[in-house]
Amino acid sequence: MARAVRGEFAYRKVYRYLIALIDEAPAAGTCRLPSLRALSRRLRVSLATVQSAYNLLEEEGRVQCLPRSGYYIQGAATRAAAAMPHQAPLPAQPTLERALFSHERRLARQRAHSAAGWAELGSVRLRNALAARYTRSSGQYWRAEDVQLAPDVPALLETLLAALALQGETVLVHSPCCPQLLRALERTGMRVLEVPADPRGNPDLRTLARLLESEPVGMVVMPSCLGMPQGRLVTPHCQQQLGELLARHPVWLLENDLDSDHCYCGPPTRRLRDWADPRWLLVMGAFEAVIGAEAPYAYVLGQGAVLAGAFAERGFRLAPLRLQALAQMLGRGEVEAQLVRLRTDLQRRAQCLARALELQFGQRVVLEMPEGGQALWVRFRQPLVWENIVAALTGSALHALAGGQFSLQGRYQQYLALVWVGGQAEVLQQAVERLAQALELRCGRPAGTVGRGAREQ
Repeated sequence: MARAVRGEFAYRKVYRYLIALIDEAPAAGTCRLPSLRALSRRLRVSLATVQSAYNLLEEEGRVQCLPRSGYYIQGAATRAAAAMPHQAPLPAQPTLERALFSHERRLARQRAHSAAGWAELGSVRLRNALAARYTRSSGQYWRAEDVQLAPDVPALLETLLAALALQGETVLVHSPCCPQLLRALERTGMRVLEVPADPRGNPDLRTLARLLESEPVGMVVMPSCLGMPQGRLVTPHCQQQLGELLARHPVWLLENDLDSDHCYCGPPTRRLRDWADPRWLLVMGAFEAVIGAEAPYAYVLGQGAVLAGAFAERGFRLAPLRLQALAQMLGRGEVEAQLVRLRTDLQRRAQCLARALELQFGQRVVLEMPEGGQALWVRFRQPLVWENIVAALTGSALHALAGGQFSLQGRYQQYLALVWVGGQAEVLQQAVERLAQALELRCGRPAGTVGRGAREQ
């Protein structure tokens, strides 16, 4: 690694550090460089200093910036543009981020005048806050010792599966399934079998029952109340039947609660966990879907000392002040208040995107308005070429995830999960027209041709 030269400007030191990272990067693969914020923290310099270093590297042709993605080594950026993103971005949550940083700064001032054990205190307070949030009654309650924290969802799943001695075992998942979750299960060596949705969006209970009878299943992963990416609510009747079915099979139930806060009408009163045997129940959630990338922490609720021991042994080093700040935001109701606004915003965006797609594509797309979530799950009646779609939408606020990512068994090749994070309707229309042109290239139409809806505008 290169060393800084004494007396040179701060941005030149960052520049030299980045040059060393570029020189050490592998020749193949997508070589993404650290974000502005991450590098600012790592090197203890201002964001402006980091930006100046990156600007210089861009001028020299060493790096390329992809909008809403980050900085890449030149040459790797083309591969990065064509790579499939596994997660769609949420609209920015500046209110919650400002609140998080405000709490953190105040706690930092308190820490300067206190000898308290802050590292342990942050974890304890957040676990208490989460236990309180998930407690429903005197008969359905959680304790702080039932809550385990991890830096993100993949690390949580890896630790959880190891603790339960399930690595390499068979797991059943509701399909289509979150790509982040599928990849994490695949990395831990799990044999993943998919339970498709029925016409109403519920897990197909006949398929689930057959697999439970015929396969050596160790765990079942099912949505708490909202099936994603379709954005369909699982009916209470299906939840009850699913709970009764699992009661006849001693397998772990991992309730996926990552997206439940995005139900447009608010989370329903009944969840899958209300029908499950608590001895076999695990509930997984995360903060990123609500607060953003500044709070990537994931958590799991489950009874028994085995989980507590496994997570303690891993010894995850989580930022104690940020954990305490999150605990205070939960305790004061700031997260719940922001969720009301977020749900309204997500529903409005979904409605705008659905109208634009229907005007542009007409009968060439099949979609249903979701009941929650950030994405529209859209089936196209024409071939999809992913490279064309990426090229068309790069730099826009319309994001696409390939439907094939939501399955490990080759399903959903004609689907896209589309997410609109922009603001202006005319900009959305332009992005949808670019998407239509990209699809028409595959169909042999002239590149400048647009759909029926656009001509009628």
